[in-house]
Amino acid sequence: MSTPDDQQEGRQSRRSALVRGWKLMPRALPYLKPYKKHAGGTIGVTILLAILALATPWPLALVIDTVLGDKDVPSWVPSFVGRSNTSLIVTAVVATLLITLLTGGFGVLNEFLSTTINLRVILDFRSDMYKHAQRLSLAYHDDNMSGVILYRINNQAGSIGPILTNLPELMQSLLTVIGIAWIVYRIDPALALLALAVVPVIAYSTRYYGEKIEPVQLKVRGMEGYNLSLVHEMLSMIRVIVAFGRERYEFDRFRRQGDAMNDARVKLTVTQSLFKMIVNFMTAAGTAAVLGYGAHRVLQKELTPGELLVILSYVAAVYHPLESMTNTLSWFQIYWSEFDHALELLDKPLDVAEKPNAVAMGKARGDITFDNVQFSYETRPDVLQGLSFSVPAGKSVAIVGPTGAGKSTLVSLMPRFYDPTGGRVLIDGRPVDDFTLESLRSQFSIVLQEPLLFSGTISDNIKYGKLHATHAEIEAAARAANVHDFIAKLPDGYNTKLGERGVKISGGERQRISIARAFLRGSPILILDEPTSSIDSRTEEIILDALERLMVGRTTVMIAHRLSTVRHVDEILVLNDGEIVQRGHHDDLVAEDGLYQDLWNAQIRARTRKRTAWPAPVAGSVPVHVNGDAKHRSPA
Repeated sequence: MSTPDDQQEGRQSRRSALVRGWKLMPRALPYLKPYKKHAGGTIGVTILLAILALATPWPLALVIDTVLGDKDVPSWVPSFVGRSNTSLIVTAVVATLLITLLTGGFGVLNEFLSTTINLRVILDFRSDMYKHAQRLSLAYHDDNMSGVILYRINNQAGSIGPILTNLPELMQSLLTVIGIAWIVYRIDPALALLALAVVPVIAYSTRYYGEKIEPVQLKVRGMEGYNLSLVHEMLSMIRVIVAFGRERYEFDRFRRQGDAMNDARVKLTVTQSLFKMIVNFMTAAGTAAVLGYGAHRVLQKELTPGELLVILSYVAAVYHPLESMTNTLSWFQIYWSEFDHALELLDKPLDVAEKPNAVAMGKARGDITFDNVQFSYETRPDVLQGLSFSVPAGKSVAIVGPTGAGKSTLVSLMPRFYDPTGGRVLIDGRPVDDFTLESLRSQFSIVLQEPLLFSGTISDNIKYGKLHATHAEIEAAARAANVHDFIAKLPDGYNTKLGERGVKISGGERQRISIARAFLRGSPILILDEPTSSIDSRTEEIILDALERLMVGRTTVMIAHRLSTVRHVDEILVLNDGEIVQRGHHDDLVAEDGLYQDLWNAQIRARTRKRTAWPAPVAGSVPVHVNGDAKHRSPA
């Protein structure tokens, strides 16, 4: 499994992100469609700002050439403001203030429009990624670090906003450069060519940035994504870390990665600063050349001071958008690369996809059929090999076998968490892929080996099985699951917050809440994936009592590790290496030579060893507490 660092390094050999980016524009533009009015307003404001940028130096040039100099007033000016120096000065001042006010006002409007577009398209794109990530198969999530997926959705999805909102800025800079170049050329062609001599150098610098600096920036961002994965993994595994006393080890691992990330970021920042300094020096050299040659032209009476001032203002103005274009194009390369990477998640094909003609499934009877079902993982072939069996509606079947036999994979095929690589799974006589995923999965209530709860209240967790359930329905489900009395004793009752993954209550209590959730869902098919494997014997009896009620009237498929819990099911299927090696009732299988008998005898021996591991207490013995259990030893 590759880290973001590995994935980003592998992309360095590709063509420039800028070239790739323009080809990805058709993927980004549809996200702008719902906000086309805002986009149109941004384009209009951008054109106005470019026009205002062209008009900025002229009021000052008017004062210098006509009031302070001896140049004639343009013929159209006297008809509006007269010829007096005072009126010309007032006109120039008012025009300067008006241009500044309009530029600022349109700038604020442009910020509002672009910020609105930016945030909304990011949310839309991120929502599509979030939705798609939920629809990807469990196999994909098994093979990919959740921290990497989190980084893609939270961080890289944000690249689409700057891509779309920086386009008007890029257009404004381009329009300004073209307009200024034309005006300066009309004033003095030689100075115009001199001023634009640095443009090819700046253009080359953008290409250099893409080829030399962009791969380093991508690598650093990949390291930052991996850093987020380490934090996410630490928070997910905090109990294991604390239990094994590995806080220092995990901290050192995080710190080493963070130091490497920071060193890379510092080197990148220095390189970027040097690049910016060189670009600034080139534009300063261009300005100095125009100033020197322009001053010579003024002394030769070939150019007025006002015209030189306008040209210098325009040169500064043209270099600013050129620098802006350089920075924007440089950032575009980063945004395109991140957008491309984000699209990798969005474009990941759905392993479990709906047919175009899939139909909604009404409430199922619950007949289940496996017809020569085969399944392989990419890294583990032949997990299931030609399984065929049926479970009539309302009946129960237990799946038992050693670890790795394929039990959990088998039950995951029914609600289409995975699709079989061969054969068919049928519900009520129809293949499961004939139905929409939502309607198919609504037929199942699932109680997992690890009771997974959300961080909200107990009430919220129970009604996750039926989002609009009333409190009376929630309480009835809790009573059926033998958990109401426990909840009632809590200070906040059903409003008690459980903490992340339900850590504030015991495993048995979490399991009973998950059973209450299954009761409330009320689906016709029940999947029990070793629901008592990690529960103590006393709690197991309480949970089994609740499960027996839950199984009534439902087709039940139970994965069981403790064979004592499957004595009363209608049929037991014994799996080994992906094949059904035995099937029948408990008593028959115990009496028959085979794997089931071996598993049963092994569990009997284990229970016997547990009972005889410590002698019964004798008179005068002293209790010794080992792992919370009271044992006894002789005072001698």
